[in-house]
Amino acid sequence: MESEGIEHRTVQVNGINMHVAEKGHGPLILFIHGFPDLWYSWRHQILALSALGYRTVAPDLRGYGDTDAPASPSSYTCLHVVGDLVALLDAIAPDQEQVFVVAHDWGSIIAWYLCLFRPDRVKALVSLSVAFSPRNPQRKIIKSLQAVYGDDYYICRFQEPGVIEAEFAQMGTTRILKEFLTYRNPGPLFLPKGKGFGRPTDAPIVLPSWLSEDEVNYYATKFEKTGFTGGINYYRNLDLNWELTTAWTGAQVKVPVKFIVGDQDLVYNSPGAKDFIHKGGFKKYAPLLEQVVVMEGVAHFLQQEKPDEINTHIHDFIKKFH
Repeated sequence: MESEGIEHRTVQVNGINMHVAEKGHGPLILFIHGFPDLWYSWRHQILALSALGYRTVAPDLRGYGDTDAPASPSSYTCLHVVGDLVALLDAIAPDQEQVFVVAHDWGSIIAWYLCLFRPDRVKALVSLSVAFSPRNPQRKIIKSLQAVYGDDYYICRFQEPGVIEAEFAQMGTTRILKEFLTYRNPGPLFLPKGKGFGRPTDAPIVLPSWLSEDEVNYYATKFEKTGFTGGINYYRNLDLNWELTTAWTGAQVKVPVKFIVGDQDLVYNSPGAKDFIHKGGFKKYAPLLEQVVVMEGVAHFLQQEKPDEINTHIHDFIKKFH
């Protein structure tokens, strides 16, 4: 990717060194990746949107890739990560009061928090895969997930430090990444102990047309170095985030939003998600929600699976705001 004019640098933000990939000039688009991802999941968007006159900026979030990974699990709350991103914008674009944000998966969760905490910094948001999730003051998140899905649900399995990492290490980094990146089951992801992703770890995984062995290898070289703990620590803070955001119970997101999801995405197919998105709940909490796009036959990693369509969707939306 370096050969295509994408520049890499390290920026000191919020007490950590953050790796950033960027290209282009103009209004800034901040790309926020999810799990188990890197700046690299935005490679197609960086090239396309920088060519359309934008400055595209895609960091590795804390715990990922070439960005520092603090040791303490509690250093991965929404306040830490949003703090990193606000500090990054202060450092690299002090002249731009507001920026465009494009986010996916955990990046979308972080982006929703960014819009809640600092709407003054966001011109418009394109959220992929994960809609806004209003805080339920009645019950914590992990207990809710256990009640619905049981203990083998992947988020529940991620809670105990070290346990899932040991299982992933046995399966191998490349294998884990291929399992996640090629996951197309619209149902919930279960990771029963010792059973991995429900198939023998030596069963071949055929990569889809949009993902090459070289691309998987790029991910693998980074995750070999860092392990998965940094990314998994985001899940370990779901309940702490719930506690820290009590003051935002019932708060609305006052930022213009476009939401895009694949109809095969496990998040879109989780209980209640479609009703919330399509029957007024989402719009109630994000009153400036302008558009919901459901892409047929597309799964979770939509910006890599359908880059051209996603690039067009992003551009069509954000060009209205400058």
